[in-house]
Amino acid sequence: MALYLLFESAFGYALFHAYGVDEIAQDTQAVRDSVVDFNRFCQVVKLTAFSPSSSAIDALNQCIAVSEGIMTDELRNFLELNLPKVKEGKKTKFSVGVSEPKVGSQISEVTKIPCQSNEVVLELLRGVRLHIVKFIKDLMPTDLEKAQLGLGHSYSRAKVKFNVNQVDNMVIHAISLLDTIDKDINSFSMRVREWYGYHFPELVKIVKDNYLYAKIAKFVDNKSDLSETHIPALADIVGDEDKAKDIVEAAKASMGQDISPIDLINVQQFAQSVIDLSVYRKKLYDYLVTKMNHIAPNLASLIGEVVGARLISHAGSLSNLAKCPASTLQILGAEKALFRALKTRGNTPKYGLIFHSSFIGRASSRNKGRIARYLANKCSIASRIDCFSETNTTVFGEKLREQVEERLDFYDKGVAPRKNLDVIKAALESMTQEDGNKKKEETPVKESKKKKSKGEADDGEVMDVDISADLGTQKRKRKRSKLEQPDEDMIEAANGGDQNGTPK
Repeated sequence: MALYLLFESAFGYALFHAYGVDEIAQDTQAVRDSVVDFNRFCQVVKLTAFSPSSSAIDALNQCIAVSEGIMTDELRNFLELNLPKVKEGKKTKFSVGVSEPKVGSQISEVTKIPCQSNEVVLELLRGVRLHIVKFIKDLMPTDLEKAQLGLGHSYSRAKVKFNVNQVDNMVIHAISLLDTIDKDINSFSMRVREWYGYHFPELVKIVKDNYLYAKIAKFVDNKSDLSETHIPALADIVGDEDKAKDIVEAAKASMGQDISPIDLINVQQFAQSVIDLSVYRKKLYDYLVTKMNHIAPNLASLIGEVVGARLISHAGSLSNLAKCPASTLQILGAEKALFRALKTRGNTPKYGLIFHSSFIGRASSRNKGRIARYLANKCSIASRIDCFSETNTTVFGEKLREQVEERLDFYDKGVAPRKNLDVIKAALESMTQEDGNKKKEETPVKESKKKKSKGEADDGEVMDVDISADLGTQKRKRKRSKLEQPDEDMIEAANGGDQNGTPK
């Protein structure tokens, strides 16, 4: 059986015919020995056809198609033009060796040309790649290197491109940074409490919040300078006048030690850094909420922005999360417990990251596993809608959230929930209503503009009529004056001249 080799390169497609492979290549070692020497290799493999790429964009498209296992129209035409025709009902007397098995399977499905990809074919293609410059005339090694380098850069650039509006990488980094900042704020706040506690230990029991404690530590500075005049400012910080009075009274009877001004300055600077970090954490949370509403609005409205962002981060991307089944999404984040249970043959975990959702906390201990399984099912639906839908809406997430609420009521009170089909139909109807309302809001503006234009046109017509009427009256007056003038001329002619007696 004849063997053809399909070689994909940076400058186009090439087809080679391998002669006598069955005799010389019973094992791969014989092929390797023949590949190194070009004089031996050119006797076995000969160039049959070559189709160069028309442009750099064409070469990039062909490279992307080959990497994804897709046969393009150019490749199909090239093979059908240069290979023997395949007759239906008869066994083919040749096969095509390819480097990518996916491309070979698609070629065999579409064109019925048998393809193979084994060790012998790969070694022969390696030899073709090694001696390709010698097979094709007028091809310099520098040209080949430039083409490969340019195609490599273009291919990498095309793979890195993404949609600006659907950037889930930003959500992944934002939620990771949010978790890191929370840990840093907690550790820094404990350090501020311990450091300033040497000077004012009673403040820890009065103010529990870390952010407020850092603000008060920066405001109070030295407790001995605190008086009743500072109560309004403390009340503004704490939000409670009674608590501000307690702080002043505790400062007067404090058992803390006195510290030097330099130490107080360092404590104030560190407290200011904690305040700044807390403010930035709030801004980062707002940024995460807005990004989640753009990227995964249904998942955010169903389970919350933070939990949804953690699911996307753990899965790697929104598309990976959409590909996960509901059973995988349910235990996402509890992989160690799962494998430990499988190893020890114990009970598998019921939930992972979705445990932080408010629905599981509201469920009873007996129904936590049930509601986790149901919630994972709805999260899987919402993530798939967000990933593959073109419209950015929260209707499906709100309806799925209502379903989870109904399921909680069913477990507690026995109220039968709605079916999935009815909920999805209601979501689609609400979407159509929203689209209709948007169109109605747009149409009155257009109609009012049309009415204004019509009104202006009517006024213009009225003005034109008035002007034409005035012009008509002026023309009539002129005609009357012209008609009256001949009578006067006739009278003068009858008199035989004007007042001077000169005839006309």
